[in-house]
Amino acid sequence: MRPLFKTALPLIQAPMAGVQDWRLAAAVSEAGGLGSLPAGMLNARQLEEQLAQLGQATRQPYNVNFFCHTSPAPNPEGEQRWVETLRPYYDAFSADASAIPEGPSRKPFDADCAAVLAQFQPAVVSFHYGLPEDALLDRVKATGAKVLSSATTVEEALWLEAQGADAVIAQGLEAGGHRGHFLSDDLSRQQGTFSLLPQIVDAVSLPVIAAGGIASPAGVRAAMTLGATAVQIGTAYLLCPEATTKPLHRQWLNSDKAQHTALTTVFSGRPARGMVNQLMQELDYFPDAAPAFPLAGNAIGPLRAAAEAQGSGDCSPLWAGQNASGCREDSAATITTWLAEGF
Repeated sequence: MRPLFKTALPLIQAPMAGVQDWRLAAAVSEAGGLGSLPAGMLNARQLEEQLAQLGQATRQPYNVNFFCHTSPAPNPEGEQRWVETLRPYYDAFSADASAIPEGPSRKPFDADCAAVLAQFQPAVVSFHYGLPEDALLDRVKATGAKVLSSATTVEEALWLEAQGADAVIAQGLEAGGHRGHFLSDDLSRQQGTFSLLPQIVDAVSLPVIAAGGIASPAGVRAAMTLGATAVQIGTAYLLCPEATTKPLHRQWLNSDKAQHTALTTVFSGRPARGMVNQLMQELDYFPDAAPAFPLAGNAIGPLRAAAEAQGSGDCSPLWAGQNASGCREDSAATITTWLAEGF
């Protein structure tokens, strides 16, 4: 990993929007890994503030991660149908429907963000859902950053190689949070990490980073044996004090509920893996009424806030991978050092 990312360890902390900020990224980078800052929910001003803090906290390389999806067209009728679908839960938790925001909560990488990157020049920039348009990608590469993106199939890995990525993240089906698929919405085409990884390694000439279900030194060792150049790990860091994971989310991770995760479109409109709760089960995980990503999340926000205020996680996106066995209440440095025993 050192020739590509200039880090002591071939370990990337997965960017996890909503449960971390610059603190976790800085802690992992200081411990020898590649810390990641998720920017998919930040505007340019917020990104600049986070990167300024991150740059003060560490001089080590770090990664900045963006979404590069296509923003959906406004769909007021569809969003209203979604509100009506959620109405029984709004009533049950006395949630305020007037607090539902308008417009997308997550925006794709754009020229404003590219300008911020030019200012801070991070060592690595990673993307979810493919890569941005050529002009924006050229601006990223002009900063000197190495470019990564997630692939959930061999076809996506080959596409990323052809489009100029410097490395491919092989995201297995076990991974927590949002799926990185972009060539096909067919989830049956996606595989587990240790099935997908060697196929991508054989198919591309780029370094391949294994992601999904890796939560221990043994998992790290297995990924490296199957040809990974590095590993990307997220769930194991969720209980770290440097993470911003909410108390209720932490409580579920410390319980048997962490053993049951599933993919769902309920919380954002795009498949993402989290701990199974009432809303996922009763809406059948992939409800037809859910608006396109990220618009489904608008009506979830006030409902989530009301339910959590009453101590319930049954309306919250409690993201986690299928293997939470390495998730423990230790510092990010301790977790990183422990995982490094697998190299």
